[in-house]
Amino acid sequence: MSGAVSARDDARGAKSRAGAVPEAGAEPGAGAAPDAGAAPGAASEHADVHLALPTVREVLRLDAVVEGVPEVLSGADALDGRVRWVHVSDSAGVARLLNGGELLLSTGSGWPQDPDALRAFIAGLIEVGIAGLVLELGTHYRWVPAVIAEAAQEHGLVLVALHHEVKYVTITEVVHRLIIDRQTAALRARDEVRDRFTALTLRGSPADYVVQQLSVTLGAPVVLENLAHEVVAAEVPPAREEELFGDWERRSRAAHQAAGAHGVTESGWLVVPVEARGTRWGHLLALPGPEHPAGRLGVLQQGAIALALGRLADGPVDEWERQARRRLVDRLLAGRFASVAGAVARLDAAGLPVQGRRLFGLVISRAEVTAAKADAAARAISGRAIVGAAPAGAGGLAATLLLSLPAEAMFSDDAAIAFATAAAGEGAVVSVGSPAAGLDQALRSLQEAIDLSRGGLRGDRRSAQLRRADTRPLVRLVTNLREDHRLLEHGERMLAPLVEYDLARGGDLLDVLGAVLSHPANRTAAAAASHLSRSVFYQRIALIEELLDLDLDDGETQTALHLALLVRRSGAARR
Repeated sequence: MSGAVSARDDARGAKSRAGAVPEAGAEPGAGAAPDAGAAPGAASEHADVHLALPTVREVLRLDAVVEGVPEVLSGADALDGRVRWVHVSDSAGVARLLNGGELLLSTGSGWPQDPDALRAFIAGLIEVGIAGLVLELGTHYRWVPAVIAEAAQEHGLVLVALHHEVKYVTITEVVHRLIIDRQTAALRARDEVRDRFTALTLRGSPADYVVQQLSVTLGAPVVLENLAHEVVAAEVPPAREEELFGDWERRSRAAHQAAGAHGVTESGWLVVPVEARGTRWGHLLALPGPEHPAGRLGVLQQGAIALALGRLADGPVDEWERQARRRLVDRLLAGRFASVAGAVARLDAAGLPVQGRRLFGLVISRAEVTAAKADAAARAISGRAIVGAAPAGAGGLAATLLLSLPAEAMFSDDAAIAFATAAAGEGAVVSVGSPAAGLDQALRSLQEAIDLSRGGLRGDRRSAQLRRADTRPLVRLVTNLREDHRLLEHGERMLAPLVEYDLARGGDLLDVLGAVLSHPANRTAAAAASHLSRSVFYQRIALIEELLDLDLDDGETQTALHLALLVRRSGAARR
């Protein structure tokens, strides 16, 4: 350093701190900065600004500092502490002028000579919470006094010796410019994040998409859960699903306790509530990830605001449950999961236990099914249920469901009809797959239910109807062999003339054939099911027999055509 720093210089530094240059840690006009020792996340804006500050380690790597050949004598574990400002002073009373978080640059020329007084001086700096002490050797001290080194080492204070003379004014200019530039970038980043999630709110983006955008923004897994710690939506790498969701409730509760009021755990988990107008619907949790210019906590809070506004717009409808769980069922049916164990863990975290349970795939059609009513109906029989979308090609109202019951549950015909009535109302048609143990069997059961649901309706359309895979062995056979090329070839060979006719003319021959096969011994009922007059219906039958060159009254022909039609209906989702 060129010459000693006088008391006048110290006073000038204090004036600079309090006047023209805004303090790090506070937005313009925001008042005093937060305590540098405060826990991260105590307030989102303070946390954001805190994260924008450079660390002691970064300052020591600046060219202006490197020229002085810095040597870290103590406090290596504290080098990642944030520097809220740089202060230059040789005054023995400098501690009273500091607020904490400053990096103090000095030559030591004004420090006390008495060892006890020198030790008390260092203790004062430690008490105020400075980020570190940089001592230039050569001007006043040729080496660092042992009492200073010992006191710094004892308290973990970052103590750095500069072995060559440097211009402290250059260091302060560089560091202060870095602090201000980063704070400006943090403010811009916060505005960008706020605008992005406001736009999602205005577009009415669903909860799972907001969660996905949060995960992309934070570069870390994000989970939305309800107040029962059940996962509503999540954006997690498939390879981590089993690890994370296998014990989700315990992990979630532990994170809530560790985060406390600040919303940040020591391990880097973030927890923020999703609430508005005195109502709390759940929480957002983000796993540890890279720092964000806008502050990780601030980003998550913006997502929580978007979700809360969406809930207010939904009114009493639980859109979270409906959309998120529907997409979960759809993902499972499409095979979009990395491992069975991971998918089981994801279902369990969503509130649908799989292990040690009796599972059924269902399709409820001809009535609207809500997630809340379906789960309430399942709970009434000691089970849980999640609702998916309508099967591909389903006409009118329909929904797929996965039902989890205790292992000893039988789910009788009466219980199935009562469940469908409670979930969707009178007149519902429920197709029930085979009982299953484990996810693979449950997905097969669900596919059986979907295949069953594509059959024509029988009987009074105003009363509930039940279809079970257990009583439809041909449907179960097709479901189990749905990808066998020989079965697909059979379906194509048998039905190709009808398919080509219907496609070319917008015809209904396949529907008429389905009605005939559903009522093989009752052409009157078949005509009614086709919604055609008897004369037109018989004309269609004659045309079908002509195109296929087959007799529809022949039992073997009926079986072959029935199998072919089931294969085609089972493959509707693929088309």
